[in-house]
Parts: sequence; structure tokens; C-alpha cells
Amino acid sequence: QVQLVESGGGLVQAGGSLRLSCAASGLTFSAYSMGWFRQAPGKERLFVAGINWNGDRTSYADSVKGRFTISRDNAKNTVYLQMNALKPEDTAVYYCGAKLSRVGVFTTREEYPYWGQGSQVTVSS
Repeated sequence: QVQLVESGGGLVQAGGSLRLSCAASGLTFSAYSMGWFRQAPGKERLFVAGINWNGDRTSYADSVKGRFTISRDNAKNTVYLQMNALKPEDTAVYYCGAKLSRVGVFTTREEYPYWGQGSQVTVSS
């Protein structure tokens, strides 16, 4: 079965950086579009960044443009989220999602059938 495992979260001061990883198994990774979402306490899960199957198309939420970078390594079945210039409002549980598609980048939660367990990111002020 499809399994997604996030790692790399933690506690960081405002202005710092973290890199999240999402390792995928049980699927042909290069056939999947991938996305990162985040969910703060009491709030809905929101789109952060998405990448198409081969990495030549990406999309970002306005709130993270210029600070976050999504990338993937199909040889390692892994998608990454490099987060720079972190702010306290970036604090959330970060989830990666997978959607079987070689067309486009997907930005809504409902489009992703597969999810990881999440990784906590806490940014202190």
C-alpha cells in the first residue's frame, strides 16, 4: 500500500530554516504529483506547495512564496520542502500528499487521496 513518511520537523527560531522530507513507498513515485499542506491547531489543512511528476512545474501559496522551495528526487522516492525565513505563523503540522497524475500541479486537499502522518514545525518568536 502507499505509504508517505514525513521527517525533518522541529523547533526553530523565527528567521531560521528547516527542510522537510517525505519518503514514499508502495507506489511508482514518478507517476505521482506531490504536495505539501499544513494545519495549525483549530484550523483547516491548507495548501503550501505542489510539484508535478518530474519537478519542472511548481506552485506555492502566496504566504510562502519566496521563502519555501519544493523539490523532488525520483531516484530516492522523496519530496522535499525547504523552508527559509520562517515566521511564527508558519507553525503547524506539515503533511505531504500524493496524487496519481503526470499532468499538472494540484492545490486542493480534496485532490490528494494519499497522506503522510504529519511533521510538527514550531517557530518561536
